[in-house]
Amino acid sequence: MKLVIAPDSFKGSLSAVEVAEVMKRAISKALPQAEAVLVPAADGGEGTMDSLVAATGGKKTAVTVQGPTCQPVKAEYGVLGDNETCVIEMASASGLVLIPADERNPMVTTTYGTGELIKAALDAGYQSFILAVGGSATNDGGAGMLEALGMKLLDRDGEAVGFGGEELGRIASIDDSLFDKRIAQSTFMIASDVQNPFVGPTGASAVFGPQKGATPEMVATLDRHLTKWADLIEEKTTIRLHDRAGAGAAGGIGGAFQAFFPSSMKRGIDLVIEYTGLEQKLEGADLVLTGEGQIDYQTASGKTPMGVAEAANKQGIPVIAIAGSVGQGIEELYQYGMTSVFSIVKGPMELQQAIEHCEEYVAFTTEQVVRTFFASRN
Repeated sequence: MKLVIAPDSFKGSLSAVEVAEVMKRAISKALPQAEAVLVPAADGGEGTMDSLVAATGGKKTAVTVQGPTCQPVKAEYGVLGDNETCVIEMASASGLVLIPADERNPMVTTTYGTGELIKAALDAGYQSFILAVGGSATNDGGAGMLEALGMKLLDRDGEAVGFGGEELGRIASIDDSLFDKRIAQSTFMIASDVQNPFVGPTGASAVFGPQKGATPEMVATLDRHLTKWADLIEEKTTIRLHDRAGAGAAGGIGGAFQAFFPSSMKRGIDLVIEYTGLEQKLEGADLVLTGEGQIDYQTASGKTPMGVAEAANKQGIPVIAIAGSVGQGIEELYQYGMTSVFSIVKGPMELQQAIEHCEEYVAFTTEQVVRTFFASRN
């Protein structure tokens, strides 16, 4: 019997690699003779760099950058096994996980550190980039990142503006005379499942601002400032970001890449499937196990369990997802090849308890699922 284990992380508890290892041990208890193939996955958010680096035998380099609140943080960029492709994970430098929940405020958070990561990789000689932009704490339209790479964003008096979504409203002109020339000689693949436009009711501020700490009043202000920023970008480049698909990714950094970088976009999970060789590893499998912390209707928008289910479905392999919690709308996943979805939660409990005992609960649920699946086949 062959099982392929391809989970995402359970955020706040276990990384994708750790979840996969826990599932493997649980399978060994239920089916000692089974072959378990581990393919830790991600969808463009946290863990994407680790997944790609591990799958290709690559390496990581640590860099100290300005975090989302301008405090120094230790971030990393990855280099794939080809020693040519660099992976920048935005969450490492400008991520929501770097800020306590009660201090999150997209009016002031900046993408400057992400720009510093890119610059460090350019300085090291890399020209081919994969940009994993999920998990950001920012809503600055990529302005901070551009500043770190030499672009000057000036107010009416010709002075540089500050950082954060609030400062976008003060920008009167864009001076790109010192923008890093190496960017034009490089290629940038943006790994993101987000198709939201830059502004409007389905834009960056309205849809993602609240989870980054924005109040309704902040959302209105941020959207107004992003609109002004988009107007300036259109004047400068003739590229209209306002309603452009994917421009709203990661608080609008997707739009900055579309306007100022030689870039293209691809679903994060598709990139991970490609680089990990998941489709080849699925050959001959009897069952696929996937999962993540929360599975609900949003999972069908291109999250890891959906992408894994699609890949397995092409080969007629059943897929079972194991989640920290199961929300509304999971029936949408069935059309993509998902067989069933299980929660690890054993009964009523506080979120913190589920997080603290995640490893134990994942192991228990995996073992029961596998025992039931193969008993029914036999």
